[in-house]
Amino acid sequence: MARVLVVDDEKLIVKGIRFSLEQDGMEVDCAYDGEEAIEKARQTEYDIILLDVMLPMADGYEVCQAIREFSEVPIIMLTAKGGDMDKILGLEYGADDYITKPFNILEVKARIKAIMRRSAKNKKKNQGAEKRVIAEGDLKLDLDGRRVFIGEKEINLTAKEFDLLELLACNPNKVYSRESLLAFVWGNRAMDNGDVRTVDVHVRRLREKIEPSPSDPKYVHTKWGVGYYFRAK
Repeated sequence: MARVLVVDDEKLIVKGIRFSLEQDGMEVDCAYDGEEAIEKARQTEYDIILLDVMLPMADGYEVCQAIREFSEVPIIMLTAKGGDMDKILGLEYGADDYITKPFNILEVKARIKAIMRRSAKNKKKNQGAEKRVIAEGDLKLDLDGRRVFIGEKEINLTAKEFDLLELLACNPNKVYSRESLLAFVWGNRAMDNGDVRTVDVHVRRLREKIEPSPSDPKYVHTKWGVGYYFRAK
């Protein structure tokens, strides 16, 4: 059973989302301001967080950034702002996806269930399997545990950042176009929207976390005019 945290200061919206998700057997907690959301995320392990941007005490971007300091739980931003820069800003702060208000609750539930299916599939696939690890220089990826280390230090990546790094590292020296990465990591729906800047944002954030010098990357490289690749010796 999925455990979901819904964060929005509009109580009627929260009530409607909660009722709909509970009808599908999900366990739902609610928070109505940014500080309450951060505290609940610290205290409880959620499968996903639905996070509104416009919140009292701390806005959604600040909440997302704070949660990313201690958790990689998938976060879907709920925003009344539909501009590209607002969406990119959400991704910059660590969100995995965004839905623009007014939204269809069926779409919200579909995205949550898709994440749950991927998670269950990964767990089943990894049960009883030999531990899979990719090591390159100081970088180590524990594919089954979905953990990343630089030396002995664990690096906290979001779900999409890990998916992106995993795809590149499992196919070393293969150049992927931004469109291909968008399709593989974000799925066909993202391809329909065609916003390849999402890929650039995540590559930049990934480099900031794993590269000794993000401006002169050691692991995730750019093939100018083509795309990105993971360099392996």
